[in-house]
Amino acid sequence: MVLELTYRCPLKCPWCNNPLNYGDFSKEELTTDEWKHVLREARRIGSLQLGFSGGEPLLRPDLEELMAEADGLGFYTNLITSGVGLTRKRLEALKKAGLKQIQISLQHSDPVINNAMVGVDSFEEKMEAIRHIKELGFPVVMNVPMSRFNIDTAGDMIDLCEKSGIEFLELVNLQYYNWALLNRAELLPSREQLEEAEEKVIKARERLGNAMTIYFVVPDYFDGRPKACMNGWGAIHMTIAPDGAVLPCQEARVIEGMEFPKVTEHDLGWIWHESPTFMKFRGNEWMKEPCQSCDEKEKDFGGCRCQSFVLTGDAANTDPACSKSEHFKIIESSVENARNRIGPGLPLVMRSRGSIGSDLKALRP
Repeated sequence: MVLELTYRCPLKCPWCNNPLNYGDFSKEELTTDEWKHVLREARRIGSLQLGFSGGEPLLRPDLEELMAEADGLGFYTNLITSGVGLTRKRLEALKKAGLKQIQISLQHSDPVINNAMVGVDSFEEKMEAIRHIKELGFPVVMNVPMSRFNIDTAGDMIDLCEKSGIEFLELVNLQYYNWALLNRAELLPSREQLEEAEEKVIKARERLGNAMTIYFVVPDYFDGRPKACMNGWGAIHMTIAPDGAVLPCQEARVIEGMEFPKVTEHDLGWIWHESPTFMKFRGNEWMKEPCQSCDEKEKDFGGCRCQSFVLTGDAANTDPACSKSEHFKIIESSVENARNRIGPGLPLVMRSRGSIGSDLKALRP
């Protein structure tokens, strides 16, 4: 389970997965007591692993209190943070409260480029936070959202993590929703860039052995098959949004016309086991052809419902990332455009309130 405590964030990343209209939720965040109620209900129905996320969860002054509550209930806790605001004093308080692991993001090995990518001077603060994290004995997951702007530095990012003593590195190519979809034409790397980066990862794995675990997540735009999104809708994961809406994945709000039940109005057990929202695409009875008769449907679970919606307008359509989909040409066209891109391109739309409206229809091919 992931608790998105807030959509507020000091960074302005132009690939953020938060809703385009994230500002609409700033006054609807759950209270401390409401979040504690969520934690108790989640443990009651069997949730074990918990991520505190956002936005930036450090912007919640009650984070330590919620962390202590989660630890007392028996959760394995993970803080998913930009590192901005993660002082040594805050880290010590979070460790005392029971925090077990930290995932911190970095965008580039070059400070100037890193800061330009997120719209904020943050590189040195992130690196200082990493030093404090290691000094206090936390295991660290470094998350690097990869795009054409930084994928060529995969080797440099591996070297930086090795020098910093980081145990886990996630080189995660972007998935294209919300802000990333808005900026897809500029963010999507070429196949050649991906292949070169993957070769660097393979060589680093051979050299480092068990000293560092490196994950390299390729965007399904290049696979011809969709990713097994969350092991299927409503299978193993739930996200609680800042306003208490319960989502089968962090992107689900892009699907227009769906009502997501809130923890302030319904029992979490009912939401997980019985609600129309979680039952909507659970299993495979909902599938259209060619998914319904496909011998790979138990492998990819029909792909991503959110991607199907934002690219085709119907969440039940075959994921366009699949070469068997009638909409596969949408993906092929995007990949071809990335390969043929020349010149400086268009300016990125940074994540900031008022920079874009919330209507995703305008983004659909």
